[in-house]
Amino acid sequence: MKRKSVIGLLLLVIGALGVGAYMMHNMMQRGFSTRAEPMQMEKALATTIREQAIPSRYKTIKNPVAATPVVIHEGMAHWADHCTACHANNGSGDTMYGKAMYPRPPDMRQKDTQEMSDGELYYTIKNGVRLSGMPAFGDQGDDDTDSWTLVAFIRHLPQLTSAEETEMKRLNPKSPDEIREEKEEEEFLKGEAKPATPATRMHHH
Repeated sequence: MKRKSVIGLLLLVIGALGVGAYMMHNMMQRGFSTRAEPMQMEKALATTIREQAIPSRYKTIKNPVAATPVVIHEGMAHWADHCTACHANNGSGDTMYGKAMYPRPPDMRQKDTQEMSDGELYYTIKNGVRLSGMPAFGDQGDDDTDSWTLVAFIRHLPQLTSAEETEMKRLNPKSPDEIREEKEEEEFLKGEAKPATPATRMHHH
């Protein structure tokens, strides 16, 4: 019996080494580019490692912040200001930055995210995901109300309305070009806009 266990363990190690070698070979072929879609095996391994990296006590923690309309709205505003560049207003991850990253931001509306516990979502927001584009937000500790508010909003994402998305667009950070355009428009409406080019003067000889 003991011999069979040793043989089984050796086969498992050999299999793991084989998978690792295969993945390394593919990585060397395409380099560290984030453009290529990762293999299914690579996705599964990354997901497993992420799940194992979250301390077990977070798997059972419930959100201490009640998901009231006010809390969800606060989370929505926070999300629109901090998270949409990668995750999009609706949580799809379909953004310029999101599509250029690896790992790709997950569709937060789907079961892979929604089936995570409140504590797992909170831990991910607070601590980020190493070797990805997900940074750590907030202070250490389990009493960060802003992060728990985001967890409440993430739960709301599958029911997000078009009216809420429209409101979020107004809350999204503005680019320098958008800020300049708004300033020019405001000055124009106030009658303070200057001509784009100086007026041509008539000279008489």
